[in-house]
Parts: sequence; structure tokens; C-alpha cells
Amino acid sequence: MTTLQVAAIGVLGLIGVGVYGLLISRSLIKIVVALQILVKGAMLALVAAGVASGRTNLGQSLAVTVIVADTVVAVIGLALAVQVKRRLGTLDVRELSSLKK
Repeated sequence: MTTLQVAAIGVLGLIGVGVYGLLISRSLIKIVVALQILVKGAMLALVAAGVASGRTNLGQSLAVTVIVADTVVAVIGLALAVQVKRRLGTLDVRELSSLKK
């Protein structure tokens, strides 16, 4: 197995786990974690594509950019989850969807 094949298996594994987590979880925090796993799979795909095309530096710089953007999204998502828990007392998505008018 080559390095790119191992990376492709890792990408598919991470994306599969992330999608499974999104489909199964009902808690806002678990949803944020599942999204983080999905982004890590996409980031691994960027680095692997950079290596495959011979532009390793481009793949790595794109990965660093994704890390920064993903961190901001995760912090905002967790802050929203904390505020929802404080105000409404639950993090269950199904209970929160029943609150809409």
C-alpha cells in the first residue's frame, strides 16, 4: 500500500465516522464534535491531494487555513451550545426544534 492509499482510507474513515456521528447524535455538543471529525477528514484529503500533485506546500498551507477557520467555527458552536443550555436547560436537538413557532 502506498502512502496515498493509506491517506485515502483515512479520509474515507474520518468522513464516514463524521457523517455517522451527525446522523446519530442528538446533542449539540456531539454534533459539533462530529463536524470537527468531518473537517479533519477534509483536511487530510487536502494534504494528500497536495502530495499527489507534487505541491506539498500548497496542501499544507490550505490545511493550516482550514484549521484556523475550523477552530473559529468550533468555538462559536460551543459558545452557542453553552448559551442554549443556560437559557433552555437542554441540548437535545429534537426538544429544541419543538420550540419554534
